[in-house]
Amino acid sequence: MRVAIYHTPAQDDPLTRRAALWLGRDAFDRCATRAADPAIDPLVSDPARYGFHATLKAPFRLADGRSLAELDAALKAFAQEQEPVALGPLALARIGNFLALTPTGPVHGLSGLETGIRTHFEPFRAPLTEAEVARRRPDLLTDRQRANLDRWGYPHVGSDFRFHMTLSNALDATALPEAERHIRADFADLLARPLTIDALALFVEPDAGAPFHVHARHAFAQASG
Repeated sequence: MRVAIYHTPAQDDPLTRRAALWLGRDAFDRCATRAADPAIDPLVSDPARYGFHATLKAPFRLADGRSLAELDAALKAFAQEQEPVALGPLALARIGNFLALTPTGPVHGLSGLETGIRTHFEPFRAPLTEAEVARRRPDLLTDRQRANLDRWGYPHVGSDFRFHMTLSNALDATALPEAERHIRADFADLLARPLTIDALALFVEPDAGAPFHVHARHAFAQASG
């Protein structure tokens, strides 16, 4: 089993519903949201498995002596102490060779939230195995990213963190424009709508390679009160 701390809007949020239709899967109820589509499914198989989200602490195995229930309780308590982070409207962006929704400008409080989550929940993370390190392709990382991987189990933290909600697989140059066209058409009416991080979600991968699902979603006190 692996766990991850993500942000995802509520299940009934229009953005969550639209993303679930695009990906073909709802991580909240673990159900398919549409019929299989041979034109779309090869574009979205990876983000569909992980569920619609933005990574705040990447997937990890629990450290010895730690339990899912303990982590869930700690996340609920942590969320109660956080203030919402206004991201503003999102835009569709190419990040390397995949497509994701990202903020259109700098976001006050986002770096602090990522740092707080990363450090607060580090005691719950088991050390990476050699195989897990190898899967991150350390030979392709910068020196700083490799140091991040060694220290935090994930290369894209701190100065290398970028908030993004992935909507496609890594695609070649011929597939990217078509995927981008589909996403812009499907999400056009939602991209100008501001998004706020007002909750943290605990996602669970029950077995290696299995789809991730939302185990719990904890609203910030200022958001729920």
